Amino acid sequence: MGAAADNRLGRCVHGLARRTRQRYSAGHDRPLGGYLAAMTGFGAYTAAWATAVRLRGRPLPDRPHPWDVALTAVATFRLSRLLSKASVTSPLRAPFTRYVGVQGPAELHEEVQAEDGKETVGELLTCPFCMSVWVVSTLTAGQLLWPRATRTAMGALAALAGADALQLAYGGLVGKATKE
Repeated sequence: MGAAADNRLGRCVHGLARRTRQRYSAGHDRPLGGYLAAMTGFGAYTAAWATAVRLRGRPLPDRPHPWDVALTAVATFRLSRLLSKASVTSPLRAPFTRYVGVQGPAELHEEVQAEDGKETVGELLTCPFCMSVWVVSTLTAGQLLWPRATRTAMGALAALAGADALQLAYGGLVGKATKE
């Protein structure tokens, strides 16, 4: 009797999920199951970091310092773009994407592979906004567990972001100066 009720419940939940997916997608192929798996994975990832921070026994700060927020934002921006767009990190994305072409200086445009459940991972790996959620969580946990090492790494990433901005500005100025 318990197995029959479980089977009925399973069919009901499966039917509800199927109807929800059809109604939501409006005829488009949306990987809602993959997104749900990614959200579950992110929840487990942050729970693991939270557990590590708690076991370390360090008290949490009352609030983040404005300098730490700014440094984390710049470091998150740079590391997220490095992981999701840089030519040099394309081997990490290659199993889930296809090369399309150059997108900008030292950045690539890649299309996500939609087969074999690779779509959600491909989207996470090629979207700097999506990647930022994982990176900022990691950097925040790093600041709580290993503040000196993490701030040093974030400082290097912030310096890289500044150097990138200067390279682009210089290139723009050289382009303007040579067109005259």
